[in-house]
Amino acid sequence: MTSLRTLPADYGAFIEKLKQRVGAARLAAARSVNRELIALYWDIGEAILRHQQTQGWGEAVVERIAADLRAAFPGIQGFSARNVWDMRRLVEAYTRPEFLRQAVAEMPRPKASRRAPATPASTERAAAASLRQLVAEVPWGHHLLILGRTQEPAQSLYYLQATAAMGWSRNVLLNQLKAGAFERSRAEGKSHNFPQVLDSHLAEQAEEALKSSYSLEFLGIRQAVKERELEDRLIDRLRDFILELGYGFCFVGRQHRLTLGRKEYFIDLLFYHRFLKALVAVELKVGPFEPEYAGKMDFYLNLLNEKERAPDDAPSIGIILCAEKDSLEVEFALRSKTNPIGVAEYHLQPRLPHDLRGKLPSPRQLQQVVRAALPASPVVDKGFKK
Repeated sequence: MTSLRTLPADYGAFIEKLKQRVGAARLAAARSVNRELIALYWDIGEAILRHQQTQGWGEAVVERIAADLRAAFPGIQGFSARNVWDMRRLVEAYTRPEFLRQAVAEMPRPKASRRAPATPASTERAAAASLRQLVAEVPWGHHLLILGRTQEPAQSLYYLQATAAMGWSRNVLLNQLKAGAFERSRAEGKSHNFPQVLDSHLAEQAEEALKSSYSLEFLGIRQAVKERELEDRLIDRLRDFILELGYGFCFVGRQHRLTLGRKEYFIDLLFYHRFLKALVAVELKVGPFEPEYAGKMDFYLNLLNEKERAPDDAPSIGIILCAEKDSLEVEFALRSKTNPIGVAEYHLQPRLPHDLRGKLPSPRQLQQVVRAALPASPVVDKGFKK
């Protein structure tokens, strides 16, 4: 019998693999249960909606259905009248013509063949089937959040796809909804060189993990700060910052030290992304983007890949967070870089809606208006004496 003191040298790696296998099995089981639950809820909601539309059933029947299901299955939760109504609401929302049109535009299309060429009808059926699979990947509580906080089909579909792809928890999804992740993703294209330097599947995942802008309103900063102070504030509110970065980011350290020969270099913030399986270096800049930032980040990523990247890790990724950026300047700065780098803006205070930008007076204009409205101060002639 092997004692604790005489464990084999490779036991640590062996038990780690077993733990990973157990964790993966538990996750797969949980996902399978969720898919079956959502499929059940969809079938119930679809049946109710269909009978109401074709047989003229009224609203009161939902209360009766919920009561009968609770009586038949007393040990199963989820059959409250409110929940049954939500099952119907989910199917109604995701089968509306405008939502299906959005799904046709964004969901993967079926491959056409000579025997079965793609038609509008077949494309719509394939999109509906893909949508049903997508809906089954998202937990029920997440659906309720999305249904309650989105209005447009494109908005709802965005959060469904992001939740399924990134594995967002309910709290992360709520944070993304509050921060307007959809609106920010559409407001401006993302600036990066991922397609040029990464394999296609990894480039897509990295692109999904990067935002075009980040909201740092939670820091409560109302005046100019230095980069180190901004970094200090982010570390103090690290949980909020990780929520804003998105699900999958794990904090490694600040001012992460790298050496080359006799010189030392420091990365502002270093993370590891669980799903990309890559180190992510974040550099903070309080001013606008400058082309030399890309060269510095490229250098840091070379060092990370050489000295700290694990054998089974993906290439390290860099994110430069700056107060503002010119997309064309970023494009030219990244064109010659061999490592994956993204450049994103951050904002410290709430932004005006797009339809109000440029229509409200600036602080200087407000000062001019106030000064013009004030009564003129009496002129004192210092040379006059009584």
